[in-house]
Amino acid sequence: MQAVLYFVKYLVFPGFVFSAVVGLLTTWVDRKVTARIHLRVGPPWYQPFADTFKLLGKEVVVPACARYTGFLVMPVLGLAAATLASTILWLVNLQPASSFVGDTIVTLYIMTIPAIALIIGGSASGNPLGALGSAREMKLLFAYELPLTIAVLTTIVKVGSFSFDKILMYQEYNGVMLGSVSGVLAFIVAIFCAQAKLGFLPFDIAEAETEIAGGTHIEYSGAPLAVVRLNTAIMYLVVPLFIITLFWGGVNFMGWRILTSVLKYVAIVVIMVLIKNTNPRVRIDHAVRFFWGPMFAMSAIAMILAVIGY
Repeated sequence: MQAVLYFVKYLVFPGFVFSAVVGLLTTWVDRKVTARIHLRVGPPWYQPFADTFKLLGKEVVVPACARYTGFLVMPVLGLAAATLASTILWLVNLQPASSFVGDTIVTLYIMTIPAIALIIGGSASGNPLGALGSAREMKLLFAYELPLTIAVLTTIVKVGSFSFDKILMYQEYNGVMLGSVSGVLAFIVAIFCAQAKLGFLPFDIAEAETEIAGGTHIEYSGAPLAVVRLNTAIMYLVVPLFIITLFWGGVNFMGWRILTSVLKYVAIVVIMVLIKNTNPRVRIDHAVRFFWGPMFAMSAIAMILAVIGY
């Protein structure tokens, strides 16, 4: 019975179905805000759902030179990892007792799997542009993971625990991490790293449709492409929720806190959309320098300040 309950949570709420619906709605908000910035009307709310279902019904074309297993399995693996990360985050926010030792690090690790799956899937496509996109994605992954990990460790050092429940409890009684200098610096680093993790401008280097025609996505079609897009949509929910949990007191659906929780999520999404629409794409070497330079320095300063109590 317990196994069935866990399966339902993973599959329905707060797992795949819930995460996919909220993630797709978030992509609609992104497209709508972007359209308004460009003085366009934008799509209706149901457009991401229509696009997904349309792709699920289209023919799947696999290149003759592709490695079938890696090409077709990797998007599913990435989707499973994104769903698992979303399930963990929602459970620890809604039921803190479900937290376990080290779940912060486990979630951070799981959140890297979709990018790794995309790298392997693009490399297995047999297309040189797919391999080029995978190489760019790999370099970008190595670039942003270091400052992101240090930013996460800043919160862990302040709290003295690797568990989400302890982090949420600390913020409940001592104020959110954004109330400290180290917390603000780590939050800024996390936002920029999230932009790269989601593949948004100015860090959409691995896809770069105007340069490499989609890069890692170039050979995907039909249902596999729908899975890739669902993966991105769910990660659009997971990454802001991860940041809110670590730095902004998490989310709570009890009473008036429903409104504040939604506003936190919307605020981070709006920040990311504004960054995406006000910056041109950077080169991969510039991105690596940015994350290993200013972002690493800022995260290191945040860590030092957290150690000395600021």
